[in-house]
Amino acid sequence: MNNPIKKLYLKMRKMHITPPWLVMVIDLLWVALSIFLTLFIRDNFQFPTHLYFSDWVYTPILLLLTRFFFFEVFETHHLVIRYTNTNDVVKLFWSCLAGTGAIAVINLVDYILTKHFLVPTSVLVMEFFITMVFLVFYRFAFKLYYLETMNPSKRRKNIVIFGAGASGVTTKRTIDRDNASKYNVLAFFDEDENKIGMQLESLPVFEFQHLEEFLRDNNVSFLIIAVQKITNAKIKEITELALPYNVKVLKVPPVSRWLNGNLSFKQIKKVRIEDLLERNPIQLDLSLLNPELNGQTIMITGAAGSIGSEIVRQLLKFSYKKLILIDEAETPCFFLEGEIMKINGMDRVNMHIFDICDERQLEKMMLLYKPDVIYHAAAYKHVPMMEKNVRSAVKVNVGGTKSLADLAVRCGTKKFVMVSTDKAVNPTNVMGASKRIAEMYVQALNFQQDTTRFITTRFGNVLDSNGSVIPIFRQQIENGGPITVTHPDITRYFMTIAEACQLVITAGAMGKGGEIFIFDMGKSIRISDLAKKMVQLSGLTLDKDISIQYTGLRPGEKLYEELLANEENTTKTEHKKIMIAKVRTCKYDELLPKVEKLLQHQNEDEFTIVADMKDIVEEYKSQNSVFEVIDNQEKKPL
Repeated sequence: MNNPIKKLYLKMRKMHITPPWLVMVIDLLWVALSIFLTLFIRDNFQFPTHLYFSDWVYTPILLLLTRFFFFEVFETHHLVIRYTNTNDVVKLFWSCLAGTGAIAVINLVDYILTKHFLVPTSVLVMEFFITMVFLVFYRFAFKLYYLETMNPSKRRKNIVIFGAGASGVTTKRTIDRDNASKYNVLAFFDEDENKIGMQLESLPVFEFQHLEEFLRDNNVSFLIIAVQKITNAKIKEITELALPYNVKVLKVPPVSRWLNGNLSFKQIKKVRIEDLLERNPIQLDLSLLNPELNGQTIMITGAAGSIGSEIVRQLLKFSYKKLILIDEAETPCFFLEGEIMKINGMDRVNMHIFDICDERQLEKMMLLYKPDVIYHAAAYKHVPMMEKNVRSAVKVNVGGTKSLADLAVRCGTKKFVMVSTDKAVNPTNVMGASKRIAEMYVQALNFQQDTTRFITTRFGNVLDSNGSVIPIFRQQIENGGPITVTHPDITRYFMTIAEACQLVITAGAMGKGGEIFIFDMGKSIRISDLAKKMVQLSGLTLDKDISIQYTGLRPGEKLYEELLANEENTTKTEHKKIMIAKVRTCKYDELLPKVEKLLQHQNEDEFTIVADMKDIVEEYKSQNSVFEVIDNQEKKPL
């Protein structure tokens, strides 16, 4: 091998993709071979005695030029050989057929003029089929060679696809196109009986019931869910079949999120723990709320928090008069403002950064804007933190709510929607008790006046909210563990931030005043099971790659949260996912002195403050807390 040829060879080896000009040269060489083979077959494998001006000169030249022209037209030389698929074969077929058709037309014209064919019909037909065989054969042969010998990974990872529809076919072609060197699709699985037993993209379609058996008997690395409309329950079922066999489960995004209408392999993401909730997301038609919110001045407190910011996003869909956003956290407000700017600008949105406990500033804002509707989401929510910071919990959750509620009545606000928590039910901690007092106050105030209707919404944990377990677990897994869980048996209710906020807005619109709405949260989930599934979804092995560490219940923490979601303590509403809690109500005149006393005692020691809270909330019993001693003492008379 001389030096220039050697250099070219080494250069080609380093290339990721064969250049188009070289593909064209190779294709034309195969065409030339097929032409001469066709002529040999026609002449019984004998060389002609007269080469000059014979079929052996005119025919090859004409066919080669024609093939070259239509290869250019159809751009077959731009196809990546090692990723050859059925679409490429179809493109080659049409280019060859077009070339053969063009020569047939030339033949017809020549026959009309000269009474003979320029290219013999037998040669034309045979050359078409032989050329197609050669072009397809060498492409697939090279593809196989590349996959088996030139593949850097040497060992391809096997994939199965759930969904033998259009999305599944697109997924298979995307894998072949983008990652043929790394992955090998083994089969399709589907629940449609009409598809079972079919061959799709040269692969079999198996019944879903055989999926687990297939995963057990084959070395499968990935299972891709390629169904556009699928329930969380089905995703959970598929995932739990796959995880015991160390199969990673991926999910194809909705068609609307495909880039330029085309699916990219990078868009196929891992199934998230959110997809495995023991419940399907609640779907609401927010357009029905247009009469309630359109043309209104709406204020949201805690607007930059997890719940508050999502309420803002939901409200941006309405034709409101003005949105007034209040929060004390500067950086989250900055990012929220940037997000709003991208959606519809800040023309009808005012952002204010201050503490809702600043009564003077709060009064100024309320008198300035006179909001028609208030969504009150500002609160301290972390149980262990508030157990150590009693004054802050009372100041914000009770004092801030009272100030805002009183001003709402004074300024003629039509509706006041308070965002509460399941921890207000039979509270065992300072945070839950402070929210229960806030609930009691706005409910009592509702029946004390006729200006403002006060409505409370109560729900459990929301996924991916600031400080919730899932983001914490995700970070701990990324850091190599351990994952910390307080207790093996601890359970919690979960819903997505988006649906929680949709329910808040819907319940607010439904409310007549004085209700405490609770939401259908589905089944409670054991946190330890949640952690184990997150480990598996990350492709790790529990107790080998990462461990779970039980740290004990934190101060004020319950094993099981309560929602008051049974028929005995709730009443139904027009929406089956929203109920009204039957709770103890207080008269405003009796409650007000107790709340004022609590707020006046903020400078007292924390035990005095908690004692005041327990005097207001009779069902408040501390757990795993220093304040348990108060429950063991006789209550002092007022």
